[in-house]
This record gives sequence, C-alpha cells and structure tokens, in this order.
Amino acid sequence: MPTLLLRLAGPMQSWGTTSRFDERDSQLEPSKSGVLGLVCAALGRDRAESVEDLARLRMGVRVDREGLLMRDYQTATGVMTAAGKVDLKRTVVSPRYYLADAAFLVGLEGEDRDLLDRIHAALRCPVWPLALGRKSFPPGEPVWLAGGVRETALGETLRQWPRIAAPRFEHRDEPLRFVLEHESEGSIRLDQPVAPFSERRFGPRYVASEVAHVPV
Repeated sequence: MPTLLLRLAGPMQSWGTTSRFDERDSQLEPSKSGVLGLVCAALGRDRAESVEDLARLRMGVRVDREGLLMRDYQTATGVMTAAGKVDLKRTVVSPRYYLADAAFLVGLEGEDRDLLDRIHAALRCPVWPLALGRKSFPPGEPVWLAGGVRETALGETLRQWPRIAAPRFEHRDEPLRFVLEHESEGSIRLDQPVAPFSERRFGPRYVASEVAHVPV
C-alpha cells in the first residue's frame, strides 16, 4: 500500500488535542487533525468541506529530533463572561505550550495512490500557507519531499527513509521513536476528524509506540 511522506520541522510547533478554555496544550508529536489541516491548506480545501477521504488515511510519525516542550502565554481583554456579557476591564492570561526545534517525518498510508499524488503535488505548491499546528508557526524547511510517495507500507517506509535532522547531542546513540496508527491496540488519541473542520468534531483513534535505530 503506498505511503506519502511529509517533513515537519521548524523553530516552533504545537499539536494540541485536549485544549480547553484558556490553556492550549501540545502533544510531543504531530496530531492527525493538525496534519490533515495542513494537507487541507495545501489543497485549498475549505474548512466546511468534507475530509472523509483524508481521515481514512493511516498516519505514522517518526521523531527524528525530539522537541523541547516550552510554555508561553498570551493576554486578551474584553472577553465574554459566563453571563454572556463582554467585560472591557477583564484581562485573561492564556498559557500556550509548544515544541521548540523538533523534526518529524510523517507518513500517510492509503489505497488511493491518486489522492496521495495530489497531496504530494499540493505540498510543493500549496494553495494557502502551511503551518505546524498554529498559523504563527510556519515550517522551517519544505514539507514536500522529493520522491515522497513510496510503494511501501507505512512502517517500512518510515524505517527506510534517511533521517531528516540530526539528533540532539544527548540523544545521538538512542533509537528513534515511532508512533503508528493502529486499528485496535495502543493508547487513545482524540484527534480523528469525524466531520468538516468547521464543526470541530473529533473521535478517538489508537496509536502504538515503538523504537528503532535509523542510520544517520
């Protein structure tokens, strides 16, 4: 089954899946909803359009360089209270988590080779700007990879592709971490799109973690 590869590397990334109210979290690797949102931007697909075909793709992540989890904050005034009124004197502090200096190799596996080819072409010449989880976090390197559509399965493709970034010094002798979507086993992530992105509805999916050495 063919697999499409994407390079997600940049100074800052944020992949939230459980954010509520003022605090914005980030997972330690890209979320499926975030990656498919990036794909939709490349294709020029509106937020109100269906993403059913993209959601069927199986996703895997290889962590070539672990990100440093950092916290920043933003402030907002004139926010709405629980009573439904705007309080112009109220200021809210919103903690925001992000990953610094991370690099991920992401694979999307599916039966529809034509869909993967169209995504691959769109990543090279995207309709809308691409972002790594938030609009303020652009990629530091091209997401598109030459020869990025492979005729091998997801796990095999991620293990065979050369590293896209050097590891941190303290991780130089350690195996790389893999997070692969699984049909029925592993931990649960609530980042599976079940409706157009405008509806903000996401369901669960399983992911299984493993490690393997990939030559530098």
